[in-house]
Amino acid sequence: MKWNRNRKNIEVIKDADGKNLVILNDIRFKGRQKINWKEVEEYLKGYIGKHYDVLETADRVYIGTEFPNEFSHSTDTKRLKGANAKAKANVAQAIGELIQIASNRSFARDYASKHKGKAQNGWYRYDSRFAMPVYSEEGVLERYNVFSVRLLVRHDRNKRKYLYDVLRTKKETSKPLEQ
Repeated sequence: MKWNRNRKNIEVIKDADGKNLVILNDIRFKGRQKINWKEVEEYLKGYIGKHYDVLETADRVYIGTEFPNEFSHSTDTKRLKGANAKAKANVAQAIGELIQIASNRSFARDYASKHKGKAQNGWYRYDSRFAMPVYSEEGVLERYNVFSVRLLVRHDRNKRKYLYDVLRTKKETSKPLEQ
C-alpha cells in the first residue's frame, strides 16, 4: 500500500518487517530546542471536521475542535525534548495517515472525571509509526529516523470516536531506514 499526498509530500510504505510506516519527506517545524507550539496548533486546526478510517479495524475517527489544543499543549507535549519534540510537531502533517495505519487497538473505561463525560463510552488507544528524514550539514539526505506514537481516541457520548492526542512520541532504537 502506498499513498502519495503531493501537497504534503507524505507516503505510507511497508517497512522491512511488513509493518506500515508513514514517511514524512519534509520538515515543516524546524529546530529541536524551541518548537513554536502555537504555530503547530494553528496548522492542526485545518483538520477539524475531517475523519479518517483505521484500516485495521474500520473505526472512523473524527478530528474535533479540542484536538489542536490538546496535541500542542498537553502534559505529554510539555515533557518532550529534542528530537522527540521536533518529531511530534512535524507529525502534525500526517494525522490522517497515522490514523489510517493505526494498529493494536486497546480499550479503557473513562474512570477520570476530568473529561466530564466526554468519553462516556471510554478511550481507545492505537499504535502508529512514522519516519522523518535526517540530513547532513551539506543538506544531503542520510537516513530516516523511525518514531512510534500512541493515538488516544475518546469514544464520545454521541457514539463517535474523536482523536484526542498523540502520545509517547519516541524514537525507535532499531536500525533507522537508509535511503
